[in-house]
Amino acid sequence: MSYQLIVNGVEFEVAAPGMRRLLDVLREDLGLSGTKEGCGEGECGACTVLLDGEPVVSCLVPLCQADGHAVRTVEGLATAGPQGPVLSPLQAAFLEAGGAQCGICTPGMLMSAEAFLASGADPTEEAIREAIAGNLCRCTGYTKIVEAIELAALGRGADTAPGA
Repeated sequence: MSYQLIVNGVEFEVAAPGMRRLLDVLREDLGLSGTKEGCGEGECGACTVLLDGEPVVSCLVPLCQADGHAVRTVEGLATAGPQGPVLSPLQAAFLEAGGAQCGICTPGMLMSAEAFLASGADPTEEAIREAIAGNLCRCTGYTKIVEAIELAALGRGADTAPGA
């Protein structure tokens, strides 16, 4: 069977079994290897992508449920520039604050953070920690990740300073 997806703004037709994991379709069929598999059980958040703007763990989403929907992966955060990809403000904040270590959790963290920032919620430390609660990191202890998201929130014109 064939399924239609809009991934990072590009339409794709994927011929695959409907119960094939969205994670595998993204990585293997579409060559978008930025989305990582951590646990394969929906517990770690490493494979988080945005499905119609909402964060989902792609290891638990069958392809048939994504049919006709918009999927955004970590590759969809950067934009095309004259000399190559330009990091999004969130990606730049992760780089500046040192919010990435080994890189396994980073794509999922970025996608959860992107959904949080897009929601317009007050970027307090508590709210940020709640927004990324489904994403496990074994390297950083979360402090630098939270700082990166706060930094990105300030860059997006947040009404108040984080934690205020």
